[in-house]
Amino acid sequence: MWLLLIFVLLPLIEIALFIQVGGLIGLWPTLATVVALAFFGSWLVRTQGAMAFADLRRSMTDLRDPTEPAAHGAMIMFAGLLLMTPGLFTDAIGLLLLIRPIRSWAIAAIARRFSIVGVSQTRQEQTYRPASNDVIDGEFIELGEKDLPNRPSGWTRH
Repeated sequence: MWLLLIFVLLPLIEIALFIQVGGLIGLWPTLATVVALAFFGSWLVRTQGAMAFADLRRSMTDLRDPTEPAAHGAMIMFAGLLLMTPGLFTDAIGLLLLIRPIRSWAIAAIARRFSIVGVSQTRQEQTYRPASNDVIDGEFIELGEKDLPNRPSGWTRH
């Protein structure tokens, strides 16, 4: 029901905004504004996306919870999708999602609707950080060409 409502209301809102803004500033300035917002938005999405990816990589390297940087990256991708959609309303929502405090608020609002079950708090606090001088002892057997099977490996199956 909500999805149907969005698909019906969104084009109506976009058409109404085009008519109102076009009546105020004219046809060509309105079209130029939409195109300029798309280019500016794509540049912002590229730079913000690179920063979100760096945050995600840093959190993985530091063995921290990567859900917040991943959520910011997903919101930036959604903002890019909205900016690619022609229209003033979707461009405005897309540009708002590129502002970090607004993204944080939206992520918190979405997170309040979900609950994570089955993760114990004590298990999250136990993080394993390997030392640089860890040694793993093991045994191995070298196989020659005659020892290999004549069928392809399951790892290379396409």
